[in-house]
Amino acid sequence: MYGLRLRTPRLELRLPDLPLLDELSSVAAGGVHEPGRMPFSVAWTDGKPEEVGRAVFQHLLGTVAAWSAGSWTLSLAVLHEGRVVGRQDLMGEDFGTLREVETGSWLGLPYQGRGLGTEMRAAALHLAFAGLGARCAVSAAMLDNPRSLGVSRRLGYTDDGVKTESVRGAAVTLQRLRLDRERWEAHRRVEVTVEGLEACRPLFGDA
Repeated sequence: MYGLRLRTPRLELRLPDLPLLDELSSVAAGGVHEPGRMPFSVAWTDGKPEEVGRAVFQHLLGTVAAWSAGSWTLSLAVLHEGRVVGRQDLMGEDFGTLREVETGSWLGLPYQGRGLGTEMRAAALHLAFAGLGARCAVSAAMLDNPRSLGVSRRLGYTDDGVKTESVRGAAVTLQRLRLDRERWEAHRRVEVTVEGLEACRPLFGDA
């Protein structure tokens, strides 16, 4: 899995080794959203910077340790000009049968507003649809998170209802989004190349 590489015109995405994971954790500790806001359904950015960095480090190692073909989370470090700028996740549950993936991501505050979020999600979607033969991709974002919703809509996602979750002890509403293969193909704008997939394809439950 550490040999898997996704490349776009500006980015490289790969499963981080320990030095890159340390860099990724430092980016998270530096902040990924404005103070006072919580754009995530799991409030993982609460805490002191060193606690946030440690949580990212431990969580990503946990995704590797818990990996199975029937339930997996691919957490990729996103590199821009050789520097880690954020993380892009691609998740699958019973993917071999359902052919459905879910995405999640974040960027460090200094790297936001440059279109990198769209480009890194496009890379993950290319892996899912072109590489693994997914039928659809799903995502969700809070109604007051226009950046995340904007990325989804630029890539062709359509609204798929809403859901309510508890965040910091309060009820919040999230917009669910869905992208099928036909709309993904119609909205492809980012050139993506994938390396090293064949060696790890069975790990995704991809027959």
